[in-house]
Amino acid sequence: MTAGKLQQAPRAARPARALRPGRARQRGVTLFGLLFWALVIGFGAYLVIRVFPTVNEFLTIKSAIEKIAATQPATVAEVRTAFDRQKEVEYSISTISGKDLLITKENERVVVAFSYDKLVPIYGPVSLLIKYEGRSK
Repeated sequence: MTAGKLQQAPRAARPARALRPGRARQRGVTLFGLLFWALVIGFGAYLVIRVFPTVNEFLTIKSAIEKIAATQPATVAEVRTAFDRQKEVEYSISTISGKDLLITKENERVVVAFSYDKLVPIYGPVSLLIKYEGRSK
C-alpha cells in the first residue's frame, strides 16, 4: 500500500442487471387500460356501423345523378323521372326523390345537384347530423 491511498481489491464481475421479480421489469396493459381501449374501439365500431348505410346511400345517389347527367336529358322533367326510375331500381335510395334535385345548365351541359340532411340516432336523445351534398360533373 502506498501512503495515503488505499488500494482496493478487484471486484467480481456482476451481471448487468439482475433478474428480479417486480414492477420495474413488467410491461403491458393494465385491466383498466384494456377496458378503456375496448370501450373506445367498440364505440368507434358502433359509429361506423351506424354511419356506413348513409354514406352508401350518398354514393349511390351520386352515381345515379352522374349516369343521368351523362345522358344529357333535354328537359328538367326527364331528369326527375330518370332519377325516380333509378331510385326504384336502387333499394338504398330512400332520402330524396326527383323533386329534390336542383337541375341547371352550365356551359351547355346539364348539371344535377342535391343536398340533404341525415339524422343518425346513436343512443336515446343523442344523434349525429350529417349534411350531404353533391353534384354531377
